[in-house]
Amino acid sequence: MSVSPGADRLVRGVDAAVPTDFVCRLSVDQYHQMLQAGILTEDDPLELLDGWLVPKMMKNPSHRVVTELVRKGLEQNLPAGWFVSSQDPITLPTSEPEPDVAVVRGQLRDYLARHPGPKDLAMVVEVADVSLHRDRTTKKRLYAEAGIPFYWIVNLVDSRIEVYSDPAGGSDSADYRNRRDFTPSEAVFIVIGQKSVGALKVESLLP
Repeated sequence: MSVSPGADRLVRGVDAAVPTDFVCRLSVDQYHQMLQAGILTEDDPLELLDGWLVPKMMKNPSHRVVTELVRKGLEQNLPAGWFVSSQDPITLPTSEPEPDVAVVRGQLRDYLARHPGPKDLAMVVEVADVSLHRDRTTKKRLYAEAGIPFYWIVNLVDSRIEVYSDPAGGSDSADYRNRRDFTPSEAVFIVIGQKSVGALKVESLLP
């Protein structure tokens, strides 16, 4: 089967211009139907972002290790009624990303029939190396639009954690009003609702 140059760029994960020919964006329901029909599977390296099927970024060994460090650190500090998921889907209005880590309300069995949605999430975390640009732009906008209270980027490029809070706006204008960067010598607080429930040393989460 031949592949057009534009499709080749998409497969390789390189940013390309939106096609000038007619294309069809997917709703979340259509995406779910494709999964249920077996057209897409969990093994396909794709996620739905703002109605587009987007290739997932490749993950270096350090990315995998840091994701696990963050997951374990959060688990040790969460109060009852919350749990941590890792690299699992969350359902947003136009997207179904798979954040590296998410803090979810309730218990795991509460989600046998659906993925967690915005009201179920206290925070999401992306571990960023090659994905830093996407995590600071598309992912940040989508998480802010959904009203997820806190968004962390564990920035492996600059060895810091970026904490975004106070989401505002809608659609293309959505963003977080506040950003604070934490360096390796600092501790980052874990906030559930309006309450700080613990803190993690940044250096303990970095490679």
